Amino acid sequence: MQRVTMMDVAKLAQVSPSTVSLYLRKPEAVSPSAGQDIARAIDDLGYVPNLVAGGLAAASSKVVSIIVPSIRNAFFAETVATLQAELASEGLQVLLGHTDYGENQEEALVRTALSWAPAAIVLTGLSHSLGTSKLLKASRVPVIEMWELGGEPLDMAVGFSHPQVGASAARHLLSKGRRNLAFLGARMHEDHRAEQRAAGFAEAGKAGDASICEIVNHPGAATVEAGALLLNRALQQVPDLDGVACSNDLIALGVLFECQRTGIAIPEKIALIGFGDLDFSASCVPSLTTIRPSGDLIGKEVARLILDSIHGSRPEGARRIVDTSHVLIERRST
Repeated sequence: MQRVTMMDVAKLAQVSPSTVSLYLRKPEAVSPSAGQDIARAIDDLGYVPNLVAGGLAAASSKVVSIIVPSIRNAFFAETVATLQAELASEGLQVLLGHTDYGENQEEALVRTALSWAPAAIVLTGLSHSLGTSKLLKASRVPVIEMWELGGEPLDMAVGFSHPQVGASAARHLLSKGRRNLAFLGARMHEDHRAEQRAAGFAEAGKAGDASICEIVNHPGAATVEAGALLLNRALQQVPDLDGVACSNDLIALGVLFECQRTGIAIPEKIALIGFGDLDFSASCVPSLTTIRPSGDLIGKEVARLILDSIHGSRPEGARRIVDTSHVLIERRST
């Protein structure tokens, strides 16, 4: 079957191809009657505009590039889903990239995204390769860095302080009378935000009256299985361990399972805190005390900044940085 072209749409709508092109880029610039005829022709013919061609013809395309460390991570999935829903109402489409926590991969994705002349680029975190930073600073594309605050953004930023998250976890455990603490994390040599949470936890623990405050890292992915390995390693390093914070809820679930397997009572023997407030956190037994980063709110605020930039009301100064904060949700594991 032959591909339907813009010429076919123009012929059926009885307008010029340039009018169809203008309608696809800026519908409000076309008269209502011509717009209705073009929309009807597009619907009748099943025409799908070529976004690359559109991006070359216009200052920018209707594509927003979103680059995340992991498509398996439910935190980022919530943010991306919210972003996609918010942007779709404005006719913007999402181009999703996955770095697997690699800065070189992120740079390659940014190069590809820029070739689409995107309406905006969304990155995760504030840490990027020098090449990525140069590419984005040289472009005229709005850039939003999400899920992290604490440094000067390339352009705009939406997120929260990860050291403060770690500090909140440590202070909560100390408030419960726990003094022998450990932070369990995975892949922290690449996951800089988890590393920051661990640092905030250690600093708050030492500033409080913790007897010991260890950081235990697993080199692999942050999974349920990693949680069991990390707990056993922590018990070797801190024999009287009575308070644990984890870099995410999956690791915390692994700790919980391993405690149940070995007969360690939670929270009587060990108080446990996760991060993320994933779906299972409220329903596991015991229910998991955790810290919610509000991934949906991050998505909404990122979308707002993108749309403001597209519509000409680009924020300046302090308004370029949006703090979505975090909330500690106390349940039965502490």
